[in-house]
Amino acid sequence: MLSGGGRWGEAGAPRILLVDDDPNLLVLLADQLRADGFEVQTSRDGDEALRRLRTGWPDLLIVDMMMPRMDGLTLAREIKAQADLPIIVLSAIDVADSKADLLEEVAEDYVTKPYHYPELRARIGRVLRRLGDKVPRRELVLGPDLVLELHRRTATVRGAEVQLTPTESRLLYGLAANLGQTVTTETLLDRGWADTEDADPSYVWVTMRRLRQKIEPDPNHPVHLVTVRGVGYRLVRLDGAAAESGA
Repeated sequence: MLSGGGRWGEAGAPRILLVDDDPNLLVLLADQLRADGFEVQTSRDGDEALRRLRTGWPDLLIVDMMMPRMDGLTLAREIKAQADLPIIVLSAIDVADSKADLLEEVAEDYVTKPYHYPELRARIGRVLRRLGDKVPRRELVLGPDLVLELHRRTATVRGAEVQLTPTESRLLYGLAANLGQTVTTETLLDRGWADTEDADPSYVWVTMRRLRQKIEPDPNHPVHLVTVRGVGYRLVRLDGAAAESGA
């Protein structure tokens, strides 16, 4: 189980696990990443990747979709079911619908093969920065009826566990890292859809509405996901004081 793992190596260099059945790509990309200061391990298939994850968690995975024995989507779902480790998909499949589905379900980003290393390196840096908020890897109690476990991508609402999508958890990470403070709609849009063409604020509005349906006692009168009109949103913890509300 992933939950038994620690972290690789010493603190400092970001840790990346590469998973691809192409040995030449593994060697080349691992060398490129190590030259840029990353700590890198490699796996030839999904089974080997899961074995490595039992001994420690990376900061980021780069996963090919087309692999024997266990394809990349199956591997990503297995990982996300146990820990919300960020995943960049590296695939020869260049279909808009496939990319959108993967980004919504399991992936932080999607890079098409053959990759251009400077672009991939920039995307790795962007994902690590976006997920680098100092949110504790433990439960975040927001009130008597709401507990978030963002590292597991779950919420406990009135005693029942609710699954969060990667997009929902990305937005909640940004809000939780600034608990009680307003986060602008533009910032949340960048966290959730930085690489989506023509993304607009309605993406944030729709996701927040969906989140409220999942985690608020009364979605029409939210007390945790509060709107700051014309600016953005803030995540509120109820500490026995009067509940805050928003539109």
